[in-house]
Amino acid sequence: MDKEAAVDPARPAPDDRNALVLKLSEHALAYLHSATLRAAARLGVADHLADGPRTPDQLAALTGADAGHLRRALRLLATRDVFREDETGAFALTPLAELLRSDVPRSMREAVSMLSDDTFWRPAGRLEETVRAGRTVFDDIFGASFFDYLASSEELGAAFDTGMAALSDGENSAIAAACPLPATGVVADVGGGRGGLLREVLLRGRKLTGVLYDRAAVVRGHALEGPELAGRWRVESGDFFTSAPAADVYLVKRVLHDWDDEDCLRILRACRAAMTEDSRLLVIDAVLPRDNAPHHGKSLDVLMMTSLPGRERGADDFRRLLTEAGLTMIRIHPTASSLSVVEAAVAAAKAD
Repeated sequence: MDKEAAVDPARPAPDDRNALVLKLSEHALAYLHSATLRAAARLGVADHLADGPRTPDQLAALTGADAGHLRRALRLLATRDVFREDETGAFALTPLAELLRSDVPRSMREAVSMLSDDTFWRPAGRLEETVRAGRTVFDDIFGASFFDYLASSEELGAAFDTGMAALSDGENSAIAAACPLPATGVVADVGGGRGGLLREVLLRGRKLTGVLYDRAAVVRGHALEGPELAGRWRVESGDFFTSAPAADVYLVKRVLHDWDDEDCLRILRACRAAMTEDSRLLVIDAVLPRDNAPHHGKSLDVLMMTSLPGRERGADDFRRLLTEAGLTMIRIHPTASSLSVVEAAVAAAKAD
């Protein structure tokens, strides 16, 4: 056989190889999409397109940007369906770009700004060090751990809380719909931030009452006011590592993924100590599947790895943590968001 004519079936053909090279190059440059998205969000471009398309020159005058550079940034975003350039060179909103407007329900503008902030961006740039060392280099960069660093600046802390609230607003309705809740009783939202999820739960369960439990600086900006919830909620400040309020149902949303196993056990045991035999604990986080399919939680897992001590977990991880905390995992409830609801109860006492 002619050696030159022999074909290795495991080796891609030249045309396929070129396509793979381009695809891998795009993966390597993906950070530019994040950077341009952040720039567009911070400049408020979407707000200036609410009344219709505008040219880069018009947008530059309104945002204080350079027209040529702005066009180049928006042109890249248009390849990802964020904005659309027409035949005249003007840019318009798309459904994705609509979410960058600051005046629309469930706006993602502040969430995008938070997720692309230096507190995440700079540690991500040193991911190799993190992978080698098995720990975040956040402390090396900023001189403090993630939450201590946020606490050092009122402005930083407020930006993070606002971004997290914006991120949560888009998923809370779907999560509340999937939560197994009683007809009556008290629901405690532990580490509940501004109370967006608790609000959705109380709107669905008209005979439920709620307790928003978090740090005093956070709960001061709660979102529970309004005649529709009058008399059905209270705010309580405290440390979820050491205590939790009395309740029938406990919500713990996007909390455990921030912490390592040891600190997660402290949170779960604080809830366990407050629970009765009839209480239920609902842990709301990504539950990672054991496959190669894309999942938003897999991206968040690397984000946790770069800036925080936490991680996203699979079903077996949650089962183990709950068991160690004296709880029993009952069921995992999927939601229409990327998160799931892990339902748990107090573990039955073992007979002597």
